[in-house]
Amino acid sequence: MAPGSSVKSSKTSSKKHPAAKQKPGNDRKSKTQALSTEGAFSSVIPLELQQLLLNIFRNSFPERFGSDLTPLLQGVKQHLYNRDFGRAFGREDYLEAYAVRWSPSRALGYLQIFLDIEQYLRKIPNKNHDDAQTFSFESLGTPSGRQKLNITCLGGGAGAEIVALAGFLDLRNRGLRKDREDGGDPQHATPNDLQFTVKSVDIADWDSVVQKLLNSIISPPPLSKYASAAAKAANTAFLDSTLFQTTFHQADLLGISTESLQALVGDAELVTLMFTLNELYTTSRPKTQRFLASLTSTLQPGALLLVVDSPGSYSTVTLNGAEKKYPMHWLLDHTLLGSVHDEESSTVETRHWEKLSTDESRWFRLPDGLKYPIELENMRYQIHLYRRLPQES
Repeated sequence: MAPGSSVKSSKTSSKKHPAAKQKPGNDRKSKTQALSTEGAFSSVIPLELQQLLLNIFRNSFPERFGSDLTPLLQGVKQHLYNRDFGRAFGREDYLEAYAVRWSPSRALGYLQIFLDIEQYLRKIPNKNHDDAQTFSFESLGTPSGRQKLNITCLGGGAGAEIVALAGFLDLRNRGLRKDREDGGDPQHATPNDLQFTVKSVDIADWDSVVQKLLNSIISPPPLSKYASAAAKAANTAFLDSTLFQTTFHQADLLGISTESLQALVGDAELVTLMFTLNELYTTSRPKTQRFLASLTSTLQPGALLLVVDSPGSYSTVTLNGAEKKYPMHWLLDHTLLGSVHDEESSTVETRHWEKLSTDESRWFRLPDGLKYPIELENMRYQIHLYRRLPQES
């Protein structure tokens, strides 16, 4: 949830990063394929769309771009450095300052990530049918298709995931409308647009930030009082409110009950943990392990778990009185995949997850031409995607 440790770039310059630490010697290389852009709607996000997403942040918090932004950001960063999250996220002006400073860049990076995993979103089982029909953007509105995707963003209070999902939805629905206009196969006509229902969950009270962002997404942007009649007539919302619904839920993931977690993720086809899991591990590894176990028990078969975090994230584990540091992704695999992940082991256990894709270090680089009142930054991250398996009877 805190700003990434490798945050130091202007609009298109590279960021400096500390050297990655060496992995434990017994850490086997994953045979899971690295993520690619195969199946993504586009390998390059339209510049116009990226600018519209930045405008959502600018229009949501116009009063934050004044002279008082710098001291606010300094206050937030100092509290984060001291790991005093209660103070860092305990004031509305701090929350808004954080949102306008760090969320816009991440929103654009997250949009690319959602495009990258689209090929796996297409394979989510359709709960409404018994014939194992899978999720397909192209079959929306047909008897075998679905029209709504439920998404829960754990640690997503700062709004980057919400705005990125809005951009992803807009991009997909524009593609669907184009297919209809081009007169595709009538048998696969798509009379209805895709809908997203998003739950944003965080330990701090980000409700006001989320509601302001949502309002900017589903309402026409502000116009100058000198705008022409034609400009006013053409001024429409980024998304229709019937297609994009978002609610905020305040919860401590390390102390949440299984019942409360079930209410948040039980119907989700996609659950995200963006720059959140390593903070959970840092706070308490045992509690994080228990949280992941509860998440496993509450997610429906076929649901996807998307984990994105800073590359080179390590967590200290104490075994037999000795401390040892392990990569975050190793601990995650150990918890979700268990001994069945070791192909040389003869141990037989019930499989709860399969790992679809992974990449320990990846860059999202901002294009030239974007306009925003404060600096934007490229994003370096690790990414891991899992699918919940059905329970064997």
